[in-house]
Amino acid sequence: MQIQGQALRVTIYIGEADQYHGKPLYMAILEFLKKNGASGATVTRGLAGFGAHSRIHTATIVTLSADLPIKLEWIDVAERVERLLPEVRHMVNDGLITLEELQVVQYAPGRQPNPLDQPVSNIMRDEVVTVSPDTPVEKVTNLLLERGYRSLPIVDQEQRLLGIITSGDLLRKAGLISRLPLQETLAPEAIQAQWAEMRHKSLVAADIMTRQVITVRFDESVRTAVTRMAEHELKRLPVIDDRGRLVGLVSRVDVLRAIEYHQPLRAVEPVTPHSGHSVADLMHTDVPTVRPDTPLEQVIETLEKNQRRRAIVTDEEGHVLGIITDGDLLRRSGRERRPDLAQRLRNLLTGQREEPSPLPAGDETAAQLMTSPVITVTPQTTLTDALRLMLQHQIKRLPVVDEENRLLGLLGRASLLQGLLEAGEQTD
Repeated sequence: MQIQGQALRVTIYIGEADQYHGKPLYMAILEFLKKNGASGATVTRGLAGFGAHSRIHTATIVTLSADLPIKLEWIDVAERVERLLPEVRHMVNDGLITLEELQVVQYAPGRQPNPLDQPVSNIMRDEVVTVSPDTPVEKVTNLLLERGYRSLPIVDQEQRLLGIITSGDLLRKAGLISRLPLQETLAPEAIQAQWAEMRHKSLVAADIMTRQVITVRFDESVRTAVTRMAEHELKRLPVIDDRGRLVGLVSRVDVLRAIEYHQPLRAVEPVTPHSGHSVADLMHTDVPTVRPDTPLEQVIETLEKNQRRRAIVTDEEGHVLGIITDGDLLRRSGRERRPDLAQRLRNLLTGQREEPSPLPAGDETAAQLMTSPVITVTPQTTLTDALRLMLQHQIKRLPVVDEENRLLGLLGRASLLQGLLEAGEQTD
């Protein structure tokens, strides 16, 4: 199990003398967390303190058996905290519990010579939100769109994998044409009509799920998972045991983080072009660009004409000034004043092909919409360094520039992963 990125820290302040079913409370909490698969927790004993009862507890030479303060820290993924915290709260009758977000820089069982050869179980996420075949689509929609889950495995009562639902399944099979970030631009009655129509269909998860699911076994290698993702153009795979039961989920990001955490890949000799072992080989050179004064309508047209859903802002000499993604348009464009813009963005996000309605004239330009400064790499940047930049800044694509910051290409996460896989195979 590996944790990196966003996580939650639960801090519990109790007394050393607090009991739960005949044992020290802090030990009872530790045992409960361990039994239920928590990532880890630490208990520390304080020298002195006071709490809700305003009594000062202290350790002195005379009295070493005082009821000293105890602090238990538990750091875990949000899904597991959400599942276990209610029971922990029930166990703590007299104490303080706090919850805060944090960024985990490193947490893993130990480095290995080649991370691609370790079993998937080492890096998979074992806390997976699932639904049953008879779960209403309305609830599935809430989980995928409002709660932000990328996919939902469908399992039976014995956790055997039956299918999977993604936001694409909702859009294609449930008749939903809008995404949550855009719904605020729709009239309330239009939103209500969409939900009413969906409820009238009485659809359940089994009606819209994809039944032919590409999976990986928990004891197969990470290399196998990467190869399977590349072959089927998938971003994540359900992980199953030898009886077909769901035990976790592994994503492209999990693999990249594992590679970054373990020892860097050994350097390889220069290879012939197009072999996929360097940034120069892996980058796409057909990068859509716009100028800083490009109006919003032309920016959207540029994004609509390419599958990468982003454009690089350059000056006349090709120097990189910024980058515009569909997310930038969602955050910075005046879509609340333009219903047509909301429809254009919705089509862009969902991949729908229809004749666009030209936008009314406006004063928004690429310079106002772009993200700047831009994280870039050069053709000489190693794949490992490019990977670290993607993970550190949580970005999916890196512009490739020359020594004078002129645009040469665009390096994507999928291409980088494929290159790392090939480089690992050559160094085995």
